[in-house]
Amino acid sequence: MSLWHETAGDAWSPRPPLPGDTQVDVAVVGGGYTGLWTAYYLAAADPTLRVAVLEADVTGFGASGRNGGWCSALFPASLGTLARLPGSSRSAALAQHAAMRGTVDEVLRVADAEGIDAQAAKGGTVVPARTGPQWRRARADVEGARAWGRGEDDVRLLSASEATEVLAATRILGATYTPDCAAIHPARLVRGLADAVERHGVAVHERTRVTAIEPGRAVTEHGTVRADVVVRATEGYTASLTGHRRTMAPVHSLIIATEPLPAATWEQIGLRRRETFSDHRHLVIYGQRTADDRLVFGGRGAPYSFASRTHSTFDPSYSVFRSLHATLVDLFPVLADARITHTWGGALGVPRDWIASVGIDRGTGLAWGGGYVGDGVGTTNLAGRTLADLVLGRDTDLVHLPWVGHRSRRWEPEPLRWLGINVGLRAMTLADHEERLTRRPSLIARAVAPLIGGH
Repeated sequence: MSLWHETAGDAWSPRPPLPGDTQVDVAVVGGGYTGLWTAYYLAAADPTLRVAVLEADVTGFGASGRNGGWCSALFPASLGTLARLPGSSRSAALAQHAAMRGTVDEVLRVADAEGIDAQAAKGGTVVPARTGPQWRRARADVEGARAWGRGEDDVRLLSASEATEVLAATRILGATYTPDCAAIHPARLVRGLADAVERHGVAVHERTRVTAIEPGRAVTEHGTVRADVVVRATEGYTASLTGHRRTMAPVHSLIIATEPLPAATWEQIGLRRRETFSDHRHLVIYGQRTADDRLVFGGRGAPYSFASRTHSTFDPSYSVFRSLHATLVDLFPVLADARITHTWGGALGVPRDWIASVGIDRGTGLAWGGGYVGDGVGTTNLAGRTLADLVLGRDTDLVHLPWVGHRSRRWEPEPLRWLGINVGLRAMTLADHEERLTRRPSLIARAVAPLIGGH
């Protein structure tokens, strides 16, 4: 189990499965954040709706209970990419960004209103630059934000001394900082949300694996659920559905957690407001200080598994965990002797063009949300609100955001998918090595970026 699963204050006893063939108004396939937020806002908007959530394992088993605990305004596609989507514009892309910023506070508002102790702290995110090329990227990020009219209240550049005051990692040259992120306990949030939707009248069926989604119905191992609308909210597990093997590629992110650290250690590290952190390298890393003073640290690097297979268990001696620990100690030498108490990982969903989307096909009643590329804790809430408006046919600002109705092209068939994704993952590792050696922006990263969602 992940640290989050173990400390959620929940017995994780499965709710009863689907009792048999059922008729509802809306069937939601997937008991993670996307599915639960959708059910939550549907029930809040119309308590007479019959809504059922169908979950293959238990709510929060997947990425919603295993992630790094960043509830942020990050979106996997850039503003420029959003502005270039059909029917979009510069103002539409900025509206999407504003909606994402507001989503962080909306998640915290609902948690408070529903009595969910998500152990949240909105300290923002600090992203240090620790090499010359990283520092150039940091400056370019802020310059790009200013070109879009985003001010210092949105993202700003920190000097080396300012950055070190927040996070005392080694070799810091400067950093970017945004206030739009809260560190949370993701499993507490997802399990609390599951309880909340049940209180609002939603039926939650666990241990109910959906094998196929079709117009007007979701087919499960325990019976068929007929519904006017069926919402696909399966993210990294989408490939398990009939006909969806190439819709979403599951890529695994792995995480380690330290024992609770003493106050003296935290005085050397920083993160006094529980800021989340990363850095400007190419291969993604992320960390947070938990409410009980552990350091949770994760990153990409695990290879993509052939035929979109997913994994929920990883040997603690797995090489990626060793690499994560080495990176953590490189950032914070004071942690060299800190005990690692938990190692875990899980699948996240990656669409072929790296653009998350939500939408509904009015003709078939099939709706969807997903493709967050690891930025889902906040984005799922926006997805849930938007899907609720789409299902109910409400003409709101949310249903006109540029990600609504976008359809990513399918991934290539195997073995091309396996080769392409793993080459891309390996290239990002090599790009970071290249920059350390040459002290120049990586040529590898520039060449590979268009193939792996770079913008």
